[in-house]
Amino acid sequence: MSHISFFPRIFLLAMFGLFPNLVQAQEIRVDADDAKFDDLESPEFAGNTGVKNFRPKDWLEAEVKLKVEASRRFGKKFLDRLMVKWYVAVKNPDGKGISLLEKDVTYVNIPIGEDVFASVYLSPGAILRITGGDRAGKSNVEAVAGEITYNGQKVGSFNSLGNKEWWRAASVSRNDSIPLLSKGETPFKFLWWDRYLEEEPPRR
Repeated sequence: MSHISFFPRIFLLAMFGLFPNLVQAQEIRVDADDAKFDDLESPEFAGNTGVKNFRPKDWLEAEVKLKVEASRRFGKKFLDRLMVKWYVAVKNPDGKGISLLEKDVTYVNIPIGEDVFASVYLSPGAILRITGGDRAGKSNVEAVAGEITYNGQKVGSFNSLGNKEWWRAASVSRNDSIPLLSKGETPFKFLWWDRYLEEEPPRR
């Protein structure tokens, strides 16, 4: 077999392997509302582990409502997996410019045709670092956006500043030292269970 015929065959095999995923992605659309953010106090859980005194501090939550729509030929009532790449812009702790916080969250068992919610959070420690105090200030959040992908293809997005891709601007600097947290990484993990999408468990 010559190299001339071998490589085109490899290319075609690769394309046919990807083709089903591409077709499925084209049959899916995710409608998203504008993301909203709010202050939440640390939840208190009753138990038999003894009493410890503490003052609940503030968390900052960014939340978006999503609805997956699929063509009739898709033939399923659920998506196996959906990923949201979150972008949150906050005022720089040093008071100069804007910090970009990013987080990829993969969700599983996503119902088609139902309103569901996804969220990310800033911890009290992150808020202290950004604002210098224990109380969350929504005014410290400049923008929230997200890109939604299915099988590697973009199927939806949301952006509190309209269509402008502000997270790519040169004036925005990425900050990896202040983490965004998914709901499953916070004390809110077991709250409002049926409202939120189910997160993919970490691999062991």
